[in-house]
Amino acid sequence: MDNAVARERVLDAAEELFYGRGVQSVGMDEVRAASGVSLKRLYQLFPAKEQLVRAYLERRDGRWRGRLAAYVEREEEPQRRVLAVFDWLEEWFGEDGFRGCAWINSYGELGATSPLVVARVRAHKEAFGAYLASLVAGAGRPAALAAPLFLLAEGAMVTAGITGSTRPAAEARKAARLLMESG
Repeated sequence: MDNAVARERVLDAAEELFYGRGVQSVGMDEVRAASGVSLKRLYQLFPAKEQLVRAYLERRDGRWRGRLAAYVEREEEPQRRVLAVFDWLEEWFGEDGFRGCAWINSYGELGATSPLVVARVRAHKEAFGAYLASLVAGAGRPAALAAPLFLLAEGAMVTAGITGSTRPAAEARKAARLLMESG
């Protein structure tokens, strides 16, 4: 097995375990067992667990933002694209195994002790905020709407993760629609 294949297997296992159970509750030996990669190879690829967490968050970021953008881009009307973000969140919240936002969860677990994780979480949130800002601009709405829409989406993610409900996305969408109409 070459390093690229081993790396993907490790990241697949880490994503399932870290997102499903939390980073701190999963040891590197569990990642090794789930991936089928030797412990020696695992540590060659990721010399520290913190590096594995950062790589997991980086890869998940690309996938998450890609799924969101693909969903939103199906909408032809620019103003509707902003609201489609909240529709997508509702679908995501309803997926089997949804456990909230991986970046918020990781920050909650490791934010006080891991600058690498903090940097990855902040980069994800900045990219998501910039994406929302681009949608607002594309809809011809005031730039000042982007920050409140970001907070609505983030609040929906936190609340959905805690409650296990899709309802926060629908409620946030209602507020987003009002903001878009009034802004």
